[in-house]
Amino acid sequence: MVRPYAMTGGRTRPGQRFDLIALVVSDVPEVTPELPVGPEQAAILELCRDNALSVAEVAAEVDLPLGVVRVLLGDLLDAGHIRVSRPVPPALLPDEHILQEVINGLRAL
Repeated sequence: MVRPYAMTGGRTRPGQRFDLIALVVSDVPEVTPELPVGPEQAAILELCRDNALSVAEVAAEVDLPLGVVRVLLGDLLDAGHIRVSRPVPPALLPDEHILQEVINGLRAL
């Protein structure tokens, strides 16, 4: 068993902030021995290669603490191996009242 701080090189915070529902997609077609990543990062790349997973799902699938996964994802993002789609901030979402008016208008048709 490897301690979490050993996997992250003693770092506790990623260079970037990752929301739990941010979607992660791997840009690496296949993980090869020449790719300079650790076994945990290779597992993350394999998981996210064919489908987008949220940060929370990645942490659950690789069975690592969320903080460790965030640091590993930060390293993968910095290396250009993954893309991260961040969720829309709540302030930019339409107001619930407007959505209800749209629904009412559609029902009236």
